[in-house]
Amino acid sequence: MISPQQVEEMIKAQMPDAQVKVEDLTGGGDHYQVSVVSSQFAGKGLVKQHQLVYGALKQAMSTEAIHALALKTYTPETWQATATS
Repeated sequence: MISPQQVEEMIKAQMPDAQVKVEDLTGGGDHYQVSVVSSQFAGKGLVKQHQLVYGALKQAMSTEAIHALALKTYTPETWQATATS
């Protein structure tokens, strides 16, 4: 089991500018929905954006501390557009 705070810290360790929101979907500490806003996503497609986040969580996912992960990734610009629509 891994806490939402630990998930956030792991992402921010690899992506220091990231704004991260972590939701535990089941209460069991292994199924998460994560939203990440980072300038590191600029110019990258959705797959590359998700790969950056998976890379930050690689250890937790390989040990199955995180069993399921739903990702939403945004650049600051796309986040702003989403927030105002």
